[in-house]
Formats: sequence, structure tokens, C-alpha cells
Amino acid sequence: MRRCVIVDDNERFLAVARSSLERGGLEVVGTATTTTQALELIGAVRPDVVLVDIALGTESGFDLVHRIAAADPFGRPHVVLISTRREDDVAELVSASPAAGFVWKADLSARAVRDVVASGEQ
Repeated sequence: MRRCVIVDDNERFLAVARSSLERGGLEVVGTATTTTQALELIGAVRPDVVLVDIALGTESGFDLVHRIAAADPFGRPHVVLISTRREDDVAELVSASPAAGFVWKADLSARAVRDVVASGEQ
């Protein structure tokens, strides 16, 4: 798992997250700020993992996760939800979604993403 897309409506966060993840060995192959951009980008670059902010401005990260899961059952990427909210605040929603798991934005790192994906595969 090396290629990553980040979906978040905050441009500053996208820049910081890209830098952090790339230092940790993930290749960020693109970023998106909307659901439409994300779906187009994912289809074009076929990442291994997609990080999706739970709150995408007026859109829902949970809705995007479901759309990604429905798009291609064989070639779909792992999806990790991210948020400034603590995991306890969203745990039920995360577990009810097809996402591999959750990483709090303050703890976001390549290692944290890899750990979530690995635990979701077991």
C-alpha cells in the first residue's frame, strides 16, 4: 500500500497532510475537496487508499465512502475516514460504514493509515 488520495475541504490541511504522509513513505497521488472531484480522481489514478474527511463542507464523507464502495467491488481502494472529531464521537458511524477505519486528524501519519488498513484486512 503506497498510493494515496486525500479528500478534505480544507486546502491548508491537504498541504500539511500531503507533506506528512509523503515523509512517512506514502505517495499522495492527488487531493480533492468535493465528492465529485474525489470520484473522478479515484477513477483516474486508482489509489491503494483514500483518506476521506467525515465533514466535506456541505457534503458527507460517509456518503462518499458508500459511493466508493459501490463503484468497483474488485478494484476499490481501502478507505480511511479522518476528522477533527475524536473517534469516540463517531465510532458507531464509522463501524457502520464500509471504511477500513478511522484516524483522528491530530494523529494522522503514514504509519497510522497503514495500521488502520492492516487491522481492517484481518
